[in-house]
Amino acid sequence: MDEPGQTRPAGDLRNGGRVFECGSEVRGCVYRKWGIRSVKIAVLVKSAPNPSVRPELSDNFLLKRDGREGVLDPGDEHAVEAAVRIAEANSGEVTAISMGPASAFAAVRRAIAMGVQRGVLVTDPLLAGADALVTARVLAAALRRGAYDLIVTGVESTDGSTGTLPMTIAQLLDLPSVTFARRIELTTGVVRVERQTARGYNVLECPLPCVLAVTTAANEPRYPSFKGVVRAKQTPVATLSVSDLSLASSEVASAQKVVAAEDVVRRAAGEIVEDASVAPARIVAALEKAKVLR
Repeated sequence: MDEPGQTRPAGDLRNGGRVFECGSEVRGCVYRKWGIRSVKIAVLVKSAPNPSVRPELSDNFLLKRDGREGVLDPGDEHAVEAAVRIAEANSGEVTAISMGPASAFAAVRRAIAMGVQRGVLVTDPLLAGADALVTARVLAAALRRGAYDLIVTGVESTDGSTGTLPMTIAQLLDLPSVTFARRIELTTGVVRVERQTARGYNVLECPLPCVLAVTTAANEPRYPSFKGVVRAKQTPVATLSVSDLSLASSEVASAQKVVAAEDVVRRAAGEIVEDASVAPARIVAALEKAKVLR
């Protein structure tokens, strides 16, 4: 790995962070003990549609979720793993927080089975079809109820893929944020992060509390043990409504609406030619048929 270079402005760090340019070596997460007190962590999790079940849309083009059990978003599994490892190294406690219909309980319980201690689900009919901004407002309101040292998220969900939630929550809570974190070190009051970039990675230092968005390269999520699964079934998950969070109706009114949806056009299967002696002629014939060659 290259030695840290010259300090420059912190990019997506607000509130006095520092950043250094580094090379491109891929490394995993490190969780260093603070040695002063335990760390209180919140990890945000989302219930994503089960990929093995064909999704169905309602008349207003929203995904039908009632009666359909979702799964913990694959990207959020890495966030849960990061949060649990940090807590294990610092005698900490992790709370999984989610927003969604009753089917989202499954995602929260999956996080508990992986090692999270507590679970919270914000569920309310008023939140059906919530856009990314409303989701951020609701989760920020839930986070304000706890004095968290660290808020861990995935980079983006596999269904919406907006990638805006971590930074929006940080803005609403007036906290610094670090995105695309692939390696994490905790010291007293500071988190040191390798932030993945297109050219390699940066090394950032950010004061706590902060919001941390973890990439899939950060770790390998653990598979829940039998003991963890049993504990997840026995652990109560707290539920909150919009009124519990003291949010006005205007704050949960989505500005974005889905106005149309279309099925993806399936492409015809490609042709595989295993005989190398005839492959060139078959390729030329296919290109001529497609009018690529004349």
